[in-house]
Order: sequence, then structure tokens, then C-alpha cells
Amino acid sequence: MKMIKKIIFWSLVAFAMIQFIPIDRENPPVDHKVNFTDTQKTPQKITNLLKGACYDCHSNETIYPKYAHIAPISWSVKSHVNEGREHLNFSVWGTYNKDLKTNMLKNSIQSLQNKTMPMPGYIVYHNEANLSEAERALLINYFEKIFNSKTF
Repeated sequence: MKMIKKIIFWSLVAFAMIQFIPIDRENPPVDHKVNFTDTQKTPQKITNLLKGACYDCHSNETIYPKYAHIAPISWSVKSHVNEGREHLNFSVWGTYNKDLKTNMLKNSIQSLQNKTMPMPGYIVYHNEANLSEAERALLINYFEKIFNSKTF
């Protein structure tokens, strides 16, 4: 019994200590000259869908939920945000070359069609990201319209 108490005690001490390991939750500034919704003159309905379902991981406008302030969950959230921004960052859309934009649009369409984005784990805690079939179709059509028009 003493051993179990020691394990619990030291586990609690370790949990308390890791809370002091900081993560950077500071968002880089958004330049509206290169931001996707601004450069593409995105309709408000599409903008709302993107911000609700995509922007927390794929932009510099991340809103960190309360649970993202508790280690080790905070480390996982920050890792997902960093990875999401690496794959596609709507806040710096205008800085990407045409080939990269083409690939990002294709991947976005495919991810929406396959329902791999937004990530299922994200949807559990963010109801606004749980896109209906109509909302998915709206985003897919919007991305296809941009892709086909080559106005990016």
C-alpha cells in the first residue's frame, strides 16, 4: 500500500511540475494582403465555415481552448497546430506559389470529400467544426471554383 501511495504522490508531483513547461500560444500577426479569405474575397458564409472548422489549425488565428492550457494536452494541441500550419496556412496563402496552391486546393477538396478534415478528434470538442453534408459540399464547390478558375 505504501508503494501505491508513493506512486500516486510522485505522479501528482510530476503532473504539477510539467504545468510549468511553457508552450508558445502566441499567434503570428495576420497580413490581410496575403490572407486567403481576403485575397479570394470569400463570401461570409464560407468564411464562417472555414473559421469554425479549419482556422484553429490552419491559420495564424488559432483560438486555444481551455484544455489547451493543461500539460501534456497542451503539447499535443500545439503539435497539431504546428503540423496543420505546415500543411496549409490560410493566413499566408498569398505567399505560396501557384503549384503549392494547386496542391493545397486539391488536398483540401479530397480531405473534405473523404471526411478526414476536420479531424474526428477535433470535432468531438468543437461542435462548429462538425460540418453537415451541405456545408462540406459548399466548401468543396468553393475550392473547386477557385481551382478551376485558376485565379489564385
